Amino acid sequence: MKKIALIPARYGATRFPGKLMAKLGGKSVILRTYESTVNTGVFDEVIVVCDSDIIYQEIVQNNGKAIMSRKEHECGTDRIAEAVADMDVDIVVNVQGDEPFTQKGPLEKLLQVFEGEAGKQVQVASLMQELKDWKSIEDPNYVKVAVDKHFNALFFSRSVIPYPRNKEARSIYYEHIGIYAFRKQTLLEFTRLPVSPLENAEKIECLRYLENGIPMKMVVTEYMGVEIDTPEDLQKATQLL
Repeated sequence: MKKIALIPARYGATRFPGKLMAKLGGKSVILRTYESTVNTGVFDEVIVVCDSDIIYQEIVQNNGKAIMSRKEHECGTDRIAEAVADMDVDIVVNVQGDEPFTQKGPLEKLLQVFEGEAGKQVQVASLMQELKDWKSIEDPNYVKVAVDKHFNALFFSRSVIPYPRNKEARSIYYEHIGIYAFRKQTLLEFTRLPVSPLENAEKIECLRYLENGIPMKMVVTEYMGVEIDTPEDLQKATQLL
């Protein structure tokens, strides 16, 4: 299977405008994300798909690969779908531009779910990690996911799921890590679906799959990186770096 990583990169961000060009240890967040993705060595190609010349120049001037979107998009998945439409590829991995600590291990586990007989049924997969800090569990900036016993996603929410009404129950809380893997055709079909009601309410695009009956396989990882959503996240990332 031919596997590529596409990194959607939007310069404007509601909670942290220009965050992808913010400096993290002397390099921009988007450049660190690109370089860490390339360094995993698991992809045939890695490309940043951006909406601004600032980000485009940041990547190409550092010997990276980048392309400009031809139109505005509601979400990163729509952006990479436009880019991949004419590419000869089997599996497309969407690595968020604000994931500067992208690692090889989790990506290998993510790609493995597409292999073998069982893998033929998987159309979309994503990563999650266990949350143990209650402050993070309650934080709406941390997207939580509930799964069934086969690790298929049941629901994504910024709220606490499951709600611990039974204080004696041993509930596990998972944070959704915004790295997705798609079969190309499934990715293209996603863009033809209208924004769904739950997606619009939560502002979590993968709810569009669930609302349209498309299963989403979740893969547990001990990623423990920092996704840059706020200035406070950038401070955490700097400490981690």
